[in-house]
Order: sequence, then C-alpha cells, then structure tokens
Amino acid sequence: MQLFDLTGKVAVVTGGTRGIGLMIARGLLQAGASVYISSRKADAGEAAVAELAPHGKVVSIPADVSTEAECLRLAQEVGGVEERVHILVNNAGATWGAPLQEFPESAWDKVLDLNLKAPFFLTRAFLPLLEAAATDDDPARVINIGSIDGLRPPIMSTYSYAASKAGIHHLTRMLAGELGPKRITVNAVAPGPFESKMMAATLDAFGEQIAASSPLGRIGRPDDMAGVAVFLASRAGSYVTGAVIPVDGGIATTR
Repeated sequence: MQLFDLTGKVAVVTGGTRGIGLMIARGLLQAGASVYISSRKADAGEAAVAELAPHGKVVSIPADVSTEAECLRLAQEVGGVEERVHILVNNAGATWGAPLQEFPESAWDKVLDLNLKAPFFLTRAFLPLLEAAATDDDPARVINIGSIDGLRPPIMSTYSYAASKAGIHHLTRMLAGELGPKRITVNAVAPGPFESKMMAATLDAFGEQIAASSPLGRIGRPDDMAGVAVFLASRAGSYVTGAVIPVDGGIATTR
C-alpha cells in the first residue's frame, strides 16, 4: 500500500467550506478519501461541493458545531450513511480582536465554544465510528487545527482566540493519551498565515510584513496545508500521536 494513499477512507472536515478546511478537504479527496464537510451555511456547503467534486466524492452536511447537540446530530447523520469514519478533522473556528479594556464576554463564549469545546464534543460524538475504523496497523485519526498563536503570544489583541488555540494543543495531548489504546491517534496542526477569510483583513494590512517574518519569505499555500493533513491521515503518520506540528514557514520556531 502506498504511504500516502487514502483510497477507501472516510473523512469528516468541519469548517470544510473555505480557508484551511477547504485546503484540507481537497488534499484528502485527492489522496483518495471520501469527504464529508460541514459549515453553518447550506449555501456555502453547496458552493464548496461544486468546487471540490472534480477531486472525488464530497458531501456537505450543514451544522453549527458550537453546541453539543449539533455535534451529535452531525455524527448521527454521517453514521446513517457510513459504518466507519477513518479521519476526523476538527477545523471549524472563529476569532475576535479587541483592546483589553473593550474585549467583551461574548467574544470568549463564541470563540471558546467553537475552537475548544466543539473539538472535544465532536471527537466524543464520532468515537464509535472512529473505533469501527481503527486497526492496530492503521489507526483512526483525529486532526485538530490549532495555531501558532497558541505557541507564542500573537501581536494582535485576540485574547480568546490565542487562549483557545493553546487549549486545543493541550487537549490534543490529553486525548492522544486516552484514545491511543483505542487505536486512534490525535494530533494538532498549528498553521501560520494562510490566505483565508479569517486572515483576510490581517493580510491586507500586514501581508508583506508577515511574509518577511518567515525564514521562507512567504505565507502558506493550499498544498502546504493539504500535505500535512494527508501525512497525518495516511499510513505515513500512523505512529505519530500527541504532536503539535507548526506549518508556518518557521515563524513561531525561529523568530
């Protein structure tokens, strides 16, 4: 079997209709997986399916995964069609920036519900389907999307976002220890700057400065994110668990 081949695998990518989630969904499809994507808006899901369909089988299931009830519903809908899920990518996220004295309570609730609480409840909801897919030689995979802002303090006043991403990195380690005996790996990817709706305003204002802060002198490209997801999801990554992998051109680790 090819190290990076995902033929026959079933993947679920939350927030898979744009940005990093769309990059990952495309990469998994191109490697041979069938992919279920979710987002809050049905029309965004339909547009993403139209874009991704040339690469393989992709299905959109709208869901607001900031609540446990919706996490359970998403797992039930996928489980109504699939007997097992090999790969769960917890990518759906939100950010919020405001000065310290103005930072509202709602910015904590919204961001932590989606960025930190949702991956926990999604992983629990999908656990039976992940266990059904897992084998000793080829574990099921959970991939959480963190951020380099969870590795070092960001320049922007994104208090709840940075805290949530540091939290998802540590939750990843906790779940890796607990789910390893169930033959499920749990890893996190910590992206640096990539083109996305969430990053658009920042890149418009500081794009050249951010690119220059990387030893590689650029921001991330779609293949950079697709590549690390395929590695973690494939046999190539079957002995990696509890890791937080920066994909940032060296910004967080060399500067």
